[in-house]
Amino acid sequence: MTREEKHLWYDFLKKLPLTVNRQKNIGNYIVDFYISSKNTIIEIDGSQHCKEENRTRDELRDSDMQKLGLRVIRYNNIDINRNFDLVCRDILKRLDIDISELKK
Repeated sequence: MTREEKHLWYDFLKKLPLTVNRQKNIGNYIVDFYISSKNTIIEIDGSQHCKEENRTRDELRDSDMQKLGLRVIRYNNIDINRNFDLVCRDILKRLDIDISELKK
């Protein structure tokens, strides 16, 4: 896991009242985080994802996941490093989880 993935995992995702799998194999892909009960994948993108060929690859990957009935949520490393609280709130909102449900 990257530094940003570790930050999101240890400081937020593992506290969720859901099972979150890290580095989960789905089809021919390995996703950063997978929440099966919400049919949701969370991806953390580094700067390499800004290159055109990688953006195209990500779009294909997201399309493949959507065909499986999965929703893909993407954040970039800058989001994690500069706006961590906003990322966490956005995840809670998208997963329909009340902040009071978080493990202490």
